[in-house]
Amino acid sequence: VFMALGGWSLSQLGIDAFPDTTPVQVQINTIAPGLAPEEVERQITFPVEQAINGLPRLQQLRSISKFGLSQVVVVFADGTDIYFARQMVNERLSIARIPEGMPRPQMGPIATGLGEVYHYLVLPKGPYPSSAQARENELRHLRTIQDWVIKPALRTVPGTAEINGWGGYEKQYQVRISLDKLLHYGISFDRVLEAVRANNLVTGGGNIQQAGAMYPVRGLARTSNVEEIKNIIVDTPRPGVPVRVGDLAEVGIGHEIRLGGVTSQGRGEVVLGLCFMLMGENSHEVTDRLKEKLAEIKKTLPADVELTPAYDRTRLVDQVLDTVKKNLFEGGLLVIAVLFLFLGNLRAGLIVASAIPLSLLFAFCGMWRFGIAGSLLSLGAIDFGLMVDSSVVMVENVVRHLAHDKEDSRRHLDIVRDAALEVRAPTMFGELIIMIVYLPILTLEGMEGKLFRPMALTVIFALTGSLILSLTLMPVLASLFLPRRLKEKEVWLIRATRWLYAPLLRLSLRFGVAVLLLAAASLGLGALLGAGLGAEAVPQLSEGSFVVGILRLPGTALEESLRYNTAMEKMLLATFPDEIERVWSRCGTAEVATDPMGPEETDMFITLKPRHQWTKATTQAELADQIR
Repeated sequence: VFMALGGWSLSQLGIDAFPDTTPVQVQINTIAPGLAPEEVERQITFPVEQAINGLPRLQQLRSISKFGLSQVVVVFADGTDIYFARQMVNERLSIARIPEGMPRPQMGPIATGLGEVYHYLVLPKGPYPSSAQARENELRHLRTIQDWVIKPALRTVPGTAEINGWGGYEKQYQVRISLDKLLHYGISFDRVLEAVRANNLVTGGGNIQQAGAMYPVRGLARTSNVEEIKNIIVDTPRPGVPVRVGDLAEVGIGHEIRLGGVTSQGRGEVVLGLCFMLMGENSHEVTDRLKEKLAEIKKTLPADVELTPAYDRTRLVDQVLDTVKKNLFEGGLLVIAVLFLFLGNLRAGLIVASAIPLSLLFAFCGMWRFGIAGSLLSLGAIDFGLMVDSSVVMVENVVRHLAHDKEDSRRHLDIVRDAALEVRAPTMFGELIIMIVYLPILTLEGMEGKLFRPMALTVIFALTGSLILSLTLMPVLASLFLPRRLKEKEVWLIRATRWLYAPLLRLSLRFGVAVLLLAAASLGLGALLGAGLGAEAVPQLSEGSFVVGILRLPGTALEESLRYNTAMEKMLLATFPDEIERVWSRCGTAEVATDPMGPEETDMFITLKPRHQWTKATTQAELADQIR
């Protein structure tokens, strides 16, 4: 039953590369195309901050105002329910005093800093258009496919918080009014707006009942193309001579003012899709579901559109898990080999070795119960030597008692019981002392606590399981599988160790002062070397990809940044053809501003080929230096 429960807990564990240290926060984004940063701050950001101030459990409030964008981040105290926090924010936003005509603020997705689990590119199949107008039409077509075909389908995937679009042109029907023509006809600007608005509606008109049947009546006035917009009547200054929108304005298909763009493979602009995982979901499972859905969507796309994956979180997670599995497997084999060498009894070694997987199952139960995800820090902190320590003492003492007891009057079970009771206190105190070492880590708060507390809890769970097994299961297994008659013998490794240790001990006791001075010198040397070691919060992973951050002069145009990005991608692909598999860049801001950047800022993503194909570098760090 215990093994089944542990296996089920393992299957339910969340899997990720690192623990998520993102605080409980709500993003409030407002897109205001055309507004300068000063206007954005005064008309949008400041009213939102005033409305949010004073919320219960509010810990921090920060904001950023850029050209056409306002973002306010509301950080709550740890432990606050995210849905309760969003409800409070939404209530305050409804009473925020935003000037009339300004767009209403919207909350960002229910995701964390590790929520971007999958990226894909929507690009034209075949050669890119050569002319500027053709490229603009192509990008508008790709963005329309992203917004109206791919995005709605992916939103239905369970565990998905948001599907964000980046780049391309958002299609608009634009009416560019001529002031000279307004003056000529004596028509106001507001009159044109009202005419366009009133002639782009569908309204109900009741119903007509005839011959026992009911026919609904509708007023169909919604426009669907440029010509229909042009023919909207604005005014009739003289009978029979209407003034239409086409007489006052230039009507055509255009695009929204864009704040960001994406380039790929040095070929030019494409459209990027970002898939955000819902907070608390399993990243591996959500990513697998997204990939399955994208495979279905590909079959429904037009023949001239291609859908290509750009970033897959499962690659990083799988590599981290493979590293953890490899280290745990090799560590387990090493511990088992040492057990056989020092215990000198195959059965005793197998009994002690059984504590390793059983203690792991106990740890998995605790991790599932406390919501700890399996990661490099939590699973990588498990030490098999600590897990078998108490079991080694217990089983070794049982073997010694069975070998020394020559009387036939005592039962086998009594000998095992007496041996277990003899070392019960030392084994228990030893494990408890090791657990106490990890207790200060549990008092950490903030980002440090979220990063290292899962590691400490995982080790404590494993040690607790090891302690319980050493006091209960190990004596039972010893009574069942160890024979009544045992011959105690010292293995050759123990004899060799004793032969080397005896003269060393006599020498140390004779020159005690020198030994103390040598120990003090070793301590000082260790402290000196330790002070010169580097430090980092988490280990760097060579997972086969990296990101290059590029910052240009403030005020750089978006088109200029995209041109430079395309040139740099071409150069990288030409210089490192055996190392780089794919390179793509994103600059500016996406549709939902989860990562607000200016047009002068760029994130360049580089995906690498398998390392055995490399010719210009042997490590990822060396390749990164060459790229820089």
